[in-house]
Amino acid sequence: MADVDEIIEMNTQVITEFREKGGTVGGMFEGFPLILVHHKGAKSGVERIAPLVPYIEGDRIFVFASLGGSPKHPAWYHNLVANPDTTVEYGTETFPVTARVLPRAERDEIYAKQVAVQPQFGEYQRKTDRIIPVVELRRTGH
Repeated sequence: MADVDEIIEMNTQVITEFREKGGTVGGMFEGFPLILVHHKGAKSGVERIAPLVPYIEGDRIFVFASLGGSPKHPAWYHNLVANPDTTVEYGTETFPVTARVLPRAERDEIYAKQVAVQPQFGEYQRKTDRIIPVVELRRTGH
């Protein structure tokens, strides 16, 4: 697994490309939908941005705290739980959202839909003993 500095550098490059190309990027994310999820550190209060592959259903946006099947949740997940009111960038649009962790039954339904279109998410779940949380990012203020 990459160290924190490598992840930060990769994310910085992805964020720059996303913004320069109106919401699309190449490399490991080429051909995948991508959103930029802003989040504030639960302990530090530091603003960060995570490029994430979402599942989009109508006007509903879902993200998956998979961390590639790691045994622990990603930092952005803890940050959204602590500070659920945030911002998302999707395509050329930026808008406010409120994060909501899905209850188990709803989580299982959405996770299965994501696996159907992005099979690697099934592999992530198989690699870990934890149930990978699903977070809905619900638009606010419109």
